Amino acid sequence: MMQLPGLRVYAALEKSDKSLVAAKEQLKNAKAELEAARARADLAGGSLAGLSQSLGPNQAPVASATRLDDILRTSAEQYRAARPFPHIVIDNLVAPTVLDQVLAEFAASDRTTWHHTENSRERKYSTEDEQQFGPYTRALIHVFNSGPFLAFLEALTGIEGLMADPHLRGGGLHEIKRGGSLGVHADFNFYKRLKVYRRLNLIVYLNQGWREEWGGHLELWAKDADRPAARISPTFNRAVIFDTSNASYHGHPHPLACPEEQSRKSVALYYYSVDYPYDEDRAPHTTLFIDTPDHEH
Repeated sequence: MMQLPGLRVYAALEKSDKSLVAAKEQLKNAKAELEAARARADLAGGSLAGLSQSLGPNQAPVASATRLDDILRTSAEQYRAARPFPHIVIDNLVAPTVLDQVLAEFAASDRTTWHHTENSRERKYSTEDEQQFGPYTRALIHVFNSGPFLAFLEALTGIEGLMADPHLRGGGLHEIKRGGSLGVHADFNFYKRLKVYRRLNLIVYLNQGWREEWGGHLELWAKDADRPAARISPTFNRAVIFDTSNASYHGHPHPLACPEEQSRKSVALYYYSVDYPYDEDRAPHTTLFIDTPDHEH
């Protein structure tokens, strides 16, 4: 039967189709390797280490290029395969001596100028005003918004064309005090000021000596789930990076149980791109809160 001309042509086409699929997969892998190599080259260029010069001649780099390179080598696949949506938890992302100074500046900040949100969904303090930041905090944000770090994020996440937000819309410094919470939500998707779509969140926690029973865990939820897929304790120098879309539900819905003199502190930055792969989520919307089974409103 296979000697018939039509069947021979069909077999040849089938074989060609499989070869094309394999070639596309190889091209995809090669592209990912090239992106990672470019990111490593940017990191090796010293731009991140150069930030240490503005902080004093004996100061460690804000973020180690070697550390970021190691993360790329070991965790890119882990990031993209994570559930309920792509994310990664990184401990000791920032030089501890730098983050100690950021925490000291945070503690000394005048809270009377901060934005205070108080409602059934959200009880927290925040500021995106760089004039409220000390020199170490500004240097930290400079690194996270720098070209080499953006290249690192692109190689880690597979998201091309990432852009930082110089205005820190919704980002900056965040604080939640005893009894405070943040309902499970998906973030706003479109940034009207820059006309770009939100793609990525970066949170770095500043909580030294944090105890498990105080709560404050960042919970990652799939929509319509009956429990969180992940719970992440907000310990000092722990960073969380995750994709944002109308499917990336996250928050800390349970009232904080820390002592009165403690609080849940973090630095948050958001990243954007012109392209957006979620056709069902293109209509601009604000924060989308959901009720979780154990925390309904």
